[in-house]
Amino acid sequence: MDQGKRFAAWGLYAVCLVVLGVGQATLENMAEAQRTGAQGYVLGLNEGETLVRPSGNIVIKADPTKGATGMAMGTQHLKVGAGIPVHRHEQDEILFISDGGGTAIMGEARVPVEKGATIFIPKGVWHGVENAVTDTHLLWIVTPPGLEGFFREISGTPGAPPKPLTPEQRNEIAKKHGTTFKP
Repeated sequence: MDQGKRFAAWGLYAVCLVVLGVGQATLENMAEAQRTGAQGYVLGLNEGETLVRPSGNIVIKADPTKGATGMAMGTQHLKVGAGIPVHRHEQDEILFISDGGGTAIMGEARVPVEKGATIFIPKGVWHGVENAVTDTHLLWIVTPPGLEGFFREISGTPGAPPKPLTPEQRNEIAKKHGTTFKP
């Protein structure tokens, strides 16, 4: 066999190995998706895992328990004056104000926000939200997931009495989930 044909044969062999490798990876990803149930889903406006807080409800829409292995997402209602206390955590976070408004706190900056605002918070940055004048509804996304575990642990379920937590208890739970509240 001449060198040109030998080169072409090796090239074809290499392409086959790559295709087989990609095919194997695709089969492994499909098998993982089937094992975890990650086949996608659609939730309506009022669907998801509802968690009850005195400050307003949280609804978890996507997280690892539902097949979203790399992120968590949900909605949150903040009653007038409830806000989100200043804290930081090990996840990047996006808050989208779907209704209402207030003040976003990012480090030492205080920025007015209203319906339609998007707030990006890099991991480790102190942040919070104040809403002294109006109820505020927001969509939150964190990556990697983990914040939703904190929400589950500090919240009640619909119909159950609220969990009475001291600030010390809340801080201890937060610590388990990679979150620290500013003193």
